[in-house]
Amino acid sequence: MVRLDDSGDVVKCWLSPDELDRLERVAGENGWHREVAMQLMGRCGLRADEVSYPSSDDLRWSDDGEIWLFEVRGKNTKGGGQTVRDAWMPENVADDLHKYTREQDLSGSDPWVDASTSSVRRWVKEAAHQISDKTDTHRWQHVSSHDLRRSWATYHLVERQVDVRTMMSLGGWSDYSAIEPYLTEPTEGRIGEAMRA
Repeated sequence: MVRLDDSGDVVKCWLSPDELDRLERVAGENGWHREVAMQLMGRCGLRADEVSYPSSDDLRWSDDGEIWLFEVRGKNTKGGGQTVRDAWMPENVADDLHKYTREQDLSGSDPWVDASTSSVRRWVKEAAHQISDKTDTHRWQHVSSHDLRRSWATYHLVERQVDVRTMMSLGGWSDYSAIEPYLTEPTEGRIGEAMRA
């Protein structure tokens, strides 16, 4: 079930990998481009306003790291103009995007998701509300586009224990204070793993 914190002004949600899968599938029922948008936020850590930037020309295989990286132009958390960073893409997402690019007949420079930020945010809300209606689980009604990025960051920082410097680089955070809110409490599963070791 979607984990949430409603103690502040804004309700914060964290989705598990399985919940992200479900959100992607439901969004994809209304078009593959919507599923791709969910993957870019929930699996690659993009902000909603970064989703319309990357294209196949921006995706590259790193022989040094043996990983997929792609260029993102996004928010500068120190203020000022946008910055460019390399974001990480899981292999299964890269496979999906290669198929998507071929089937949609996109050129290398065509963005994978050609939509406004408000549309991307609306797609998340629509898919989450569909799940809420089908499951009668009201927590889904609180899920926002930023919760996908929050879930990505928390999963890698807390559950997978990826070091903070790596996550700052991949997610575009310029200092520790910007990423610190994503260091939330671990799941019961992670606590069990840590304490059995």
